[in-house]
Amino acid sequence: MKEEITRFAESTVFEGMTSVRAVISSARSGVSDRRITKVLIDRDKARSRKNDISYLRAVSEELSFEIEYKDPSEIDEITVGSSHGGVVALCTGRTIGPLSEAKIADGGFYVMIEGIEDPYNFGYALRSIYAAGADGVILTPRNWMSAAGVVCRSSAGASELIPLYGSDPSEAVDFFKSRNYKTVAAGIRDSVSAYDADLKRPLFLVVGGEKRGISRAVLDKCGAVVRLEYGREFRASLSAASAASILAYEVLRQNIE
Repeated sequence: MKEEITRFAESTVFEGMTSVRAVISSARSGVSDRRITKVLIDRDKARSRKNDISYLRAVSEELSFEIEYKDPSEIDEITVGSSHGGVVALCTGRTIGPLSEAKIADGGFYVMIEGIEDPYNFGYALRSIYAAGADGVILTPRNWMSAAGVVCRSSAGASELIPLYGSDPSEAVDFFKSRNYKTVAAGIRDSVSAYDADLKRPLFLVVGGEKRGISRAVLDKCGAVVRLEYGREFRASLSAASAASILAYEVLRQNIE
């Protein structure tokens, strides 16, 4: 996996129809300015993917991208694994706009995740956060969206479908406080159980990585610090992706009417 991360740390190659459809949906909705420049089809799998190819041909006229047929070896050379099913999209980059210029939803739910150590876990976290109904994700300057293709595949397309904004963590807390959002961080010191905390919207949630965690300055700025309860004595931390998933679904549970 380390070799894959190194190789694809700067990649806008999107593998498989789930990822390609997410880029198309995001472009149509205006969530992202990323665009497909070319779709590559494994010519050996063209017959079995005829329905997908028909769809892509129709969309290619709308969104102005090319479709080319390639030998399997050419596809394999630019992809991580074999789960692409013979469909790969070459795409442009995506602009991550500053949070300071964002139009934030009334009664929204936004999450900042920082310190995740690889693009796969980053993608897993985005998948759960998106599925739980978050309105957007705030990224620190150091994030994994440079490996956009890997992140999209591991997030099942969620990374392209959810609005993303960039900000310094401390400034992000200030931003949401100024808009009367509850600001909550995941941590241990001076914390309450997430299941006893008020996680009603509007809410801004900060989740840090298991190695570095959240800075003291950010923790002190947040209105509350919440912890996850374990079913037994366990001195280790959950992964940031797991913690973000559990907390996002607790937010969803508390906001279901």
